[in-house]
Order: sequence, then structure tokens, then C-alpha cells
Amino acid sequence: MKDRSEVERLEKLVGQLQGLHSEISLLAKKSPNDAVNKFKLGLINNIIKSGNDVLGTEYVPFDGFGGFDADDLPSTSDVALVLSQYIEEAERYRSDNVTYYGGDWYYLVDGRMSDILSGPPSKVGRK
Repeated sequence: MKDRSEVERLEKLVGQLQGLHSEISLLAKKSPNDAVNKFKLGLINNIIKSGNDVLGTEYVPFDGFGGFDADDLPSTSDVALVLSQYIEEAERYRSDNVTYYGGDWYYLVDGRMSDILSGPPSKVGRK
């Protein structure tokens, strides 16, 4: 990550992905084959676009995927699947950009430890 704003964008993305995934997963458990309505799909596509920007080519889960087609509404289970992959890749990106020091985890910014606290990584291994 180059600067504090990239960390903030990642943190926002993670929160949005987790929130959407939680809501869509509830719908998918009730009716996995029901289509997502256009309003929700617009929100989902905006977050996917943001995810592609934040994660970049190294971490984006699906090459060339820019969002769902509004004319061919996806099922709740399809959306839940895609969101879970974005969550996994966002966490891999975060895990690759944190370091442990003095009992706490910090984000790496421009290759060095910053003063921005993070949680411990959940993905093993580094770049």
C-alpha cells in the first residue's frame, strides 16, 4: 500500500463486502435461486467496482469481471459466491500488508511499518 488512503479504502471495502455478504447470504439460504433486485444489484456492482480498484490485478478474484449484468439478474447464491471470493482476496491483500511489532499488528505503508493498527492476518504466507 502506498499511503494511508489506500489502507482506508481497503478497510471500507472489507466492511462493505462483509455487510453485503451477510445480507445476501441470508437471502440465499431462504431462496438460493431468487434473483437479486436491480437496486441491490446496483449497490453490489458499485462495491465490486471499488473492490477491483482497491485490489488491483494481483488480488482481484476474477480477471475481467466488472460486475453482474443488470439485464440478466443473478441469483442470490451467485452473488453470495462472488462476494465471498472478494472477501477472501481482500483479506489476503490485508494479510500481505501487515506486520507484527511490540505486541500489535500494523499496516505496511510504502514497504515500511506505519502507525496504523490492524488485526492479525488470517491468511498464512506472504508475497
